[in-house]
Amino acid sequence: MKENNTTVRTEIIAGITTFLTMAYIIAVNPDFLATTGMDKGAILTSTCIAAGLTTILMGIYANLPFVLASGMGLNAFFAFSVCGNMKVPWQVALVAVFLEGIIFILLSLTNVREIVVNSIPTSLKIAVSGGIGLFIAFIGFQNAGIVTNDDATLVALGKISDPRAVIAIIGIVIIGVLVHKKVKGAMLWGILACTVISWCYALAIGPAKAAEAYKIFLPTGLFGIHSMAPIAGKLNFAILSTPKGIATIISVLLTFLFVDFFDTVGTLVGVASKANMLDEKGNVLRAKQALLTDAIGTTMGAVMGVSTVTTYVESSAGVAEGGRTGLTAIAAGILFIISAFFAPIFMAIPSCATAPALIIVGLFMMQNITQIDFYDYTEAIPAFLTIILMPLTYSIATGLMFGVISYVIFNLFAGKKEKISLTLIILAVIFIARFISL
Repeated sequence: MKENNTTVRTEIIAGITTFLTMAYIIAVNPDFLATTGMDKGAILTSTCIAAGLTTILMGIYANLPFVLASGMGLNAFFAFSVCGNMKVPWQVALVAVFLEGIIFILLSLTNVREIVVNSIPTSLKIAVSGGIGLFIAFIGFQNAGIVTNDDATLVALGKISDPRAVIAIIGIVIIGVLVHKKVKGAMLWGILACTVISWCYALAIGPAKAAEAYKIFLPTGLFGIHSMAPIAGKLNFAILSTPKGIATIISVLLTFLFVDFFDTVGTLVGVASKANMLDEKGNVLRAKQALLTDAIGTTMGAVMGVSTVTTYVESSAGVAEGGRTGLTAIAAGILFIISAFFAPIFMAIPSCATAPALIIVGLFMMQNITQIDFYDYTEAIPAFLTIILMPLTYSIATGLMFGVISYVIFNLFAGKKEKISLTLIILAVIFIARFISL
């Protein structure tokens, strides 16, 4: 501890802080993945256990204060794009996540990930994050009933007098104020406040009416744990027996790989920089161990029945509290595992209570787009297409594919061939082939 200028107490407090800032995933992930037909209780348990075990592994093996869980954005892609728009069964989608993890394990044992990172333009990396941010926020507004379907205009403002909309707006204000005041766990406190308000409202109008009209349920108890059996080990590899099935898996897999790849690397670099955990060459200390742990987490998570497990940028909250070693991760991981035993509480958290967190997380993911040069149109147009088409097409994959293809095309016509890597050309060709096959 002395060589890292920290103490056991500091590390544990840092772990608790990181857990508080990202515990919203325990409520949000079941909400997302349950739309695919998966058992919500099983998802909650798997989310907690997968996050807990992977985070503890990060602490023990990599000795870094990074915390992992099912990734926001990646779970949205899994639930709404793959299983929703593409109508891929969740058992098959888990195969793509599993294969992604295996590929990342192999890549993490080599220098391939670093080579690919250096070949992809920064503007597209940032744009993917921004587009996912808008997509997540859009889903949050939908869950709150603030944005609704409209046959004439596709979307429209919902009834603000709807209790769910009112609760969500209150939550946005609460989280916004707490974030401004730099209160640790701001999103979690916002979710808790909205949940309590929701439950009080349910008691006021009657639990039966609240459940039927607004999908607000009261908890059935305090303690309890749901079995992972309904979703664990349910991967369906039969899809790989047909050419069409293989094409589907490849399409989904490429997006998972791309988004998770750059989210993870970006998070590691960003948090490590804040913690002064870079070597003299500017490389992240023990990066290989961290990337391998992340890959193992994704593979293990798929077997348990959850979407891609990845390193969270909220780890920076623990770093800000002084976390510098793996003990921070171990403390947070233990808290995730303990959370699985409070399933009745987390199961009763309504979507209107988690919606404010989605909206604010969307903001956080949008913050880096100011680094894109919007006056260089060979950078701006592909980035803009990536960002805007994700929410408008309700598909992260679509925005990503348009971004890569347009980047290659615009830079070719602008005579900037030096900006186009072989990796990018290969991706563009694959995505074009995908569009033609639709």
